[in-house]
Amino acid sequence: MLVRVSLGLLVLFLSISYAAFEATARIHYDRIKTGNPNSNSNISSLAGIEFPDHMSFNAVSSSTSTNGCSCLNDDDDGSKKIVKLHLNQRQIDSKTEPKSSVLESTMRDSIRIQALHTRVIEKKNQNAISRLNKQSSLKPAIEKAAAPESYTDGFSGQLVATLESGVSLGSGEYFIDVFIGTPPKHFSLILDTGSDLNWIQCVPCYDCFEQTGPYYDPNESSSYRNISCQDPRCNLVSPPDPPLPCKTENQTCPYYYWYGDSSNTTGDFAVETFTVNLTSNGNSEFKPVENVMFGCGHWNRGLFHGAAGLLGLGRGPLSFASQLQSLYGHSFSYCLVDRNSDTNVSSKLILGEDKALLNHPNLNFTSLLTGKENSVDTFYYVQIKSILVGGDILPIPEETWRLSTDGTGGTIVDSGTTLSYFADPTYKIIKEAFVNKTKGYPLLKDFPILNPCYNVSGIENVELPDFGIEFLDGAVWNFPVENYFIWLEDDVVCLAILGTPRSALSIIGNYQQQNFHILYDTKKSRLGYAPMKCADV
Repeated sequence: MLVRVSLGLLVLFLSISYAAFEATARIHYDRIKTGNPNSNSNISSLAGIEFPDHMSFNAVSSSTSTNGCSCLNDDDDGSKKIVKLHLNQRQIDSKTEPKSSVLESTMRDSIRIQALHTRVIEKKNQNAISRLNKQSSLKPAIEKAAAPESYTDGFSGQLVATLESGVSLGSGEYFIDVFIGTPPKHFSLILDTGSDLNWIQCVPCYDCFEQTGPYYDPNESSSYRNISCQDPRCNLVSPPDPPLPCKTENQTCPYYYWYGDSSNTTGDFAVETFTVNLTSNGNSEFKPVENVMFGCGHWNRGLFHGAAGLLGLGRGPLSFASQLQSLYGHSFSYCLVDRNSDTNVSSKLILGEDKALLNHPNLNFTSLLTGKENSVDTFYYVQIKSILVGGDILPIPEETWRLSTDGTGGTIVDSGTTLSYFADPTYKIIKEAFVNKTKGYPLLKDFPILNPCYNVSGIENVELPDFGIEFLDGAVWNFPVENYFIWLEDDVVCLAILGTPRSALSIIGNYQQQNFHILYDTKKSRLGYAPMKCADV
């Protein structure tokens, strides 16, 4: 059954000009390359860790179920532990008109798509793995987050945090609650599988966007440490262009990341302690994860309204998932509740193998593309073979899905893009197929942005064509109708798929992933997906 959906997205338009921001960023580089007067040596000590009184510390699960969290215990064979993070959905503003919400959502997506395309074209600034391979002497010096054996009492059980839908904050992304520093303080970050660098807005914040709550202040944390520009780890982040010379040992390592025309972050590369909530047998306790590499951003712009920064889950070595591999292995998964769910029902992010998911009878796998010279190491590429609409395979040439020699094209699975996008001519063929197979409902030709849209006034059970994706390895991903059609008004439903230019990426966005448990297994290079009521995970 098709359900009514409102994305509830608001767009934050920044008035600061690109030129002014770039000028201030360059001034910052001059300062940090000659010695940053605001760098923090953090010589203070604290007797203990005092946890803030925040709802996610005491809430193992926000599900409406009374059975609590279905926690996974450690394996007897000593396998990696599992981390479970919960995502709560915030209340959608009832005053937001669905039509305006979708318009603003697609505007945000268009900026993000341009950002992803820019990262493909400017791969030399993002491909950290390639830089490490060329400088093999740097490998031993790259520090991951502290391993479990470094803690006297060890890690055991699940990590529980909070992920929230960003619809009430003007965002189509999902947010995760993290606790940073010593003592730990709560911040809400955007969860993004299309990015590697973890970063947060930092004091002094010379040019920052609006966020919920105070900025992170490194001077208030005894565990904050700047990474010097001579540290091998400094090669993992994008430097200014052209790079500036490192003059002294104590100069901080600058980073300079661009996500698109209006989204970027500039600051100091550092390490910090991230505190995680671990649960086992229904008991919850907090453990510090030391030496997590992240960006302390002093100049930040873009459509991150409401968030304090970004938590990357991409494939590169800087992502949160990659840095915690020594603790929880090479896989993570998430299950996103639909946007009409009760706000007390949570989505989940799980680091480590989820046995319940692996034993799911409807779990399917398709291969993640790896080792392609022309691919961006951050993204999770899949190889599509064909599209099915109404049970029929559409006449789309297979070469349409291939990565080109210059790195353009291909298909990625992305948590940071709201809707799904297919490069032309694929999108036009998909749209025409739905128009040809949808019968009995008047077609609305003047409806903005989304197309096709139908008038379904007075119809109780709306029936629309099936939609599925067939991958090159034979796997098929079939979607429920509420994952590819949006009910914008009482009488209007629209296809929630749009197009991108012929050379651009195709993207399976988070709207299409709702109520599927998605597994990213980088060790076995595979993507898993299982239909599931995510509120029950």
